[in-house]
Amino acid sequence: MGRADARRAQQRGARRAAKSGGIRRLFTWKKMLGTFLGFCLLIMGAFVALYMYVDIPKANALAERQSNVYQYSDGSLLTRTGSDGVNRQIVDLAEVPLKVQHTFVAAENKSFYDDQGIDLKGTARGLLNTLSGKGKQGGSTITQQYVKNYYLTQDPTISRKLKELVISLKVDSKKSKEYILAGYINTAYYGRGASGIQAAAQAYYGVDAKDLTVSQGAYLASVLQAPSQYDWQTATPTGKKLVKERWGYTLDNMVEMHWLDKAERDKLEFPVPGKAKPAKGMEGQTGYLVEAANNELEKQGITAEMRQAGGWTFTLNIDKKRQKQLEQSVDRQLESKLDRKDNKVDATVQAGATSVDPKTGAVVAMYGGAGYTQHYVSNATRRDYQPASTFKPLVFASALENGSKTQNGDLIGVNTRYDGTSKRPVVGSDTPFAPENEDNQSYGSVTVQKAMNASINSVFAQMVVDVGPPAVKKTALALGVPDENFPERPAITLGTMNASTWDMAGAYATLDNHGKKVTPFIVKSAKHRERTVEPVEGVGSQVISRKSADTVTSVLTGVVDSGSGRAANTSAYEAAGKTGTSENNKSAWFAGYTPELTTVVALFGESPKEGGGQVSLTGTANSGRANGGGFPAEIWADYTLGALGGGSSAQFDLEDVERGQSTVPSSPSTTPSQTASTDPTTSQSPDVPSQSASKSPDVPPTKSPDVPPPTKSPDVPPPTQSPEPPGSGGVPGKPADGNENNIVKNAPPAR
Repeated sequence: MGRADARRAQQRGARRAAKSGGIRRLFTWKKMLGTFLGFCLLIMGAFVALYMYVDIPKANALAERQSNVYQYSDGSLLTRTGSDGVNRQIVDLAEVPLKVQHTFVAAENKSFYDDQGIDLKGTARGLLNTLSGKGKQGGSTITQQYVKNYYLTQDPTISRKLKELVISLKVDSKKSKEYILAGYINTAYYGRGASGIQAAAQAYYGVDAKDLTVSQGAYLASVLQAPSQYDWQTATPTGKKLVKERWGYTLDNMVEMHWLDKAERDKLEFPVPGKAKPAKGMEGQTGYLVEAANNELEKQGITAEMRQAGGWTFTLNIDKKRQKQLEQSVDRQLESKLDRKDNKVDATVQAGATSVDPKTGAVVAMYGGAGYTQHYVSNATRRDYQPASTFKPLVFASALENGSKTQNGDLIGVNTRYDGTSKRPVVGSDTPFAPENEDNQSYGSVTVQKAMNASINSVFAQMVVDVGPPAVKKTALALGVPDENFPERPAITLGTMNASTWDMAGAYATLDNHGKKVTPFIVKSAKHRERTVEPVEGVGSQVISRKSADTVTSVLTGVVDSGSGRAANTSAYEAAGKTGTSENNKSAWFAGYTPELTTVVALFGESPKEGGGQVSLTGTANSGRANGGGFPAEIWADYTLGALGGGSSAQFDLEDVERGQSTVPSSPSTTPSQTASTDPTTSQSPDVPSQSASKSPDVPPTKSPDVPPPTKSPDVPPPTQSPEPPGSGGVPGKPADGNENNIVKNAPPAR
């Protein structure tokens, strides 16, 4: 190589050396360390800024949303409800056994009680997985998982992961470990539609969280890793293998952490969960019960918005056994006899009932209809039908309470006698009214007891006038009948106002309770983690005297013993009651009570066509005219017998029955068993089945007499008062047709 070549080579080497030296000077260990520290400071600064910028947010809407629990009176589950199908009930950590608490820590985060709320290694791994597109991965602490569930979302983004890290540190510094653990187990999703440990305990093992075993707790802690894959009932063989291994891993960790004895661990067997059961909905009677409870809660200030937020436990007064008995009684005594598919009349029949404890006002059973998802309107609480002759005892109660007198000036009592002539125009009223008795039967001079037994319309029409419609209304409202479409005219004796079985159960329970006001209520308790609401006060003040109430009760025992309510008499209990059948047979009622139970049962004729509308029950189960002494009384008797455990020896404690004791009831074979009532525009069907009809022992019935009947029967003792009030000889008018009886010409409608 020549000098020129050597010189060029030397120059190239010098240039390479200079370049290499420049690089070495640029990347010295001091500069590299400085750069690294600067980067770390930058990251730390950014984190500090992020820490200061990010506050602990409010809980996300889903995390706070819970189901509401509705329970029977004994605490057993009726149903759970919640918006968007969320099945969650938050429980305090103290309600979860300590070893069960430890299963979650052992499965997810053994260092939970000692860490600062984060796992940097796991978080870094999660970030790398997110950047590489692998999605979310495990490795987070219990605190981080709680923060993700309660404050953030499940989105696998870097920003969410960084927020999770910061919020976890803040939560750990401000909240106790017990608070965080409780939040975690109450917000985690366990599969089977269950969010939170209480719902999970019910979904997998049918128990409350407080009753979980350590073995069951270890399974629930294990299933959190992959709820759909680890559900034993639907898992593949691989899924079952994996969840069983994780269950064992959890228990082994508990032994390692000294939370479980090795000997106890070795005895534990894998707790195979039961089959998945869908959460109970609103089908059957459940929806009616929940609706009635919600209506009551609304009045107590627990609004729909408050209920939608969830977290409530509502315990109802509904007795599980009596509720089942009522449903079975309706099925046996009514539904089994109907042909809803092929019989047009049977298709219109709707049944409703309310049963109340007269000592407390608690609604212990209720029947709202064939099913809430089939017939939305509750037949127990609807007020669009008339209570008919079940109102007559309230007329008598008002007469007693007000010391009312007949047109002749005699005090009205049990043995007071009235003219029972059919279509007899009332005397002393500015509003003409002359109701027809059932089958247009006329009775001569009869006692109030006899008139109640046979539900004689003409007697109670005159009694309303004697008491005064405003006074009768006042007494009825005090007893619990609603002030809804309530006229102050003589026709109210036929129950021409609107009322529900719930309303009438309250009125009759007040009579049963010796005149102390009974307000039916269905919610026993309403509890939330943040508040408790006191139930409705079921028993109030004395609204009518005990003498008046007990006198009415004594008379109504005669109705059951030998009157229109004989179908309710099983001789297994002492009972009082009254039948009722409304205008054109559109509803049929039986309201009755024993010393221990008050129940009102009703049938309603409702058109199945769109828009509904009231129709006649005549022809129900091919039995002719429906009436209160038929299906309603039979349902009542069947239910009451079962609800009282086959019978009861309890007797009515009647004191100072006013103005004459109830007379000894006449035998069924000599008591008229049907009555119908009308006002100028309405009529009333019989209160007992026609096959039970017979003549009056007091006076043979006559057909629409043109002259007044004899002043007294030759077969009975002389009346205690003038049997024929002035004006009793009015001549009835001509009926408009078979059901409508416009007795007084040009009379205004009575309703």
